[in-house]
Amino acid sequence: MTSTSMRRAAMCLAMVCVLPLAGCGNHTALQAWVAHVKARPGGKISPVPKPKPYKGYAYSAGDLRSPFIPASKPDNNIRPNLHRKKQFLEQFPLDSLKLVGEIQINGTQYALIEDPQGLVHKVTKGNYMGQNNGRITAILPNGIRLTEIVPNGSGGWLKRPASLSLAQKSGG
Repeated sequence: MTSTSMRRAAMCLAMVCVLPLAGCGNHTALQAWVAHVKARPGGKISPVPKPKPYKGYAYSAGDLRSPFIPASKPDNNIRPNLHRKKQFLEQFPLDSLKLVGEIQINGTQYALIEDPQGLVHKVTKGNYMGQNNGRITAILPNGIRLTEIVPNGSGGWLKRPASLSLAQKSGG
């Protein structure tokens, strides 16, 4: 270390030690101001307002169902068979399938269904199609009827009727 840097370090050390002592002088002005403030009359504090009396409320719906607990409906025992093997036409939405005809072979009535790829499939009563577990319940001359099993929105299932009408030929 050089002598100049030693002098600077000593000067800084002296300032750090002396500056706090500068506040230890005569405080008569400060003491006079504090005495003046304490001599002033105190302000008036308004009293705390009285609380309003409590009015009780008698809850009369205590015996009703809580709105925070789901309604427990009796199980109607409707649910899809999740263990059966899915049939080919169940991979398509029902509205993407077209009924293009119906035939009868050896006394059994069949409907001809065209899938979105243009392939035609032969189905009969009891077959499944569409993505909502739609089971064919009737094959009619101008359409087929299905029963779909869909979620009811509260954890259960419901049966809903659906149909597919014979596709009309476009003029061409």
